Amino acid sequence: MAKIDNVLAILWMLSSGEKITAKQISEKLEMNIRTVYRYIDTLSISGVPIISDAGHNGGYTLLNNFIEAPLFFDFEEQTSLFHAAIFAEEAGYYGGEALNRAISKLRKYSNQEQETKINQHLTSLEVISRLSSLAMEPFLKELEQAVADGYSVKVLYHKSAEGQSKYRLVDPYRIIYWNNKWYVIGFCHLRNDIRSFRVDRMESLMLTENKFNRPENFSARDFFMKNLVPTIEDKEGIISLVINGDKSSLSDICQHWFLGNYLQEWTSNQAVFLLEKDMINTYVPYLLLPYGKSIRVIEPISLKKRMIEVLSELIKFHQI
Repeated sequence: MAKIDNVLAILWMLSSGEKITAKQISEKLEMNIRTVYRYIDTLSISGVPIISDAGHNGGYTLLNNFIEAPLFFDFEEQTSLFHAAIFAEEAGYYGGEALNRAISKLRKYSNQEQETKINQHLTSLEVISRLSSLAMEPFLKELEQAVADGYSVKVLYHKSAEGQSKYRLVDPYRIIYWNNKWYVIGFCHLRNDIRSFRVDRMESLMLTENKFNRPENFSARDFFMKNLVPTIEDKEGIISLVINGDKSSLSDICQHWFLGNYLQEWTSNQAVFLLEKDMINTYVPYLLLPYGKSIRVIEPISLKKRMIEVLSELIKFHQI
């Protein structure tokens, strides 16, 4: 480890507020105790207010009024960083290796008491999600670099509705993570419009030398959600969707990422939504069928008929 890293490591250990001896530092950082004394002197000469107490209960501490640099984190901040790393790993975050290195430094430069407390909190939290594809990590890293530097990318993209993959030249504006999927929002030169692309449908990716300028005040989040949840254009075509059911099922439905956007009224046993008729008959049957007998559609009658049709089609399919 370089000298500057060792000096920072000692300063980190001193920042815990607990008294620590030269022997403890040498054992933790695996260095000669004479080297520890030398680094302590280096810190003192540089202006760090280190207090040295001699004797049986002696050791090193920092002055209470010492202004810590942003590099130093208190216990809550350290625990939050560890927890964030768990969430990032489960999401398939492309910077996982670098994040793990940072977390390792936090562990290494923490004293025994800090490490014990952090481990107690770490074992209290687990994140369960679907497995993410490691094959996407190189794409995500390159895309993030392209977004940051403002370079276009050429991707071979497979759209589910199209049989054959096509090359697209894209100006990537932002990367979005939603519902266990990674997306790129950017300008598609093939379509001459802003589009969203799923990263797991990219078969190849190449950075280009074409620079682009991102539109001012562009919100990738707003663009993505507007396309994900259609806005109701025809106010006259709106009808009420009324559902009765048990409290738990209604709560789940009312907080659904799609239906929740059209919620108008919600009581302990009934929920009312306002949607276009086409949206109700197209999307809603497939969203409600998994709830089985825990809910009942009151209005519109056309939806009840549509749900029967969908069930009949499924029955016929499985009878073959």
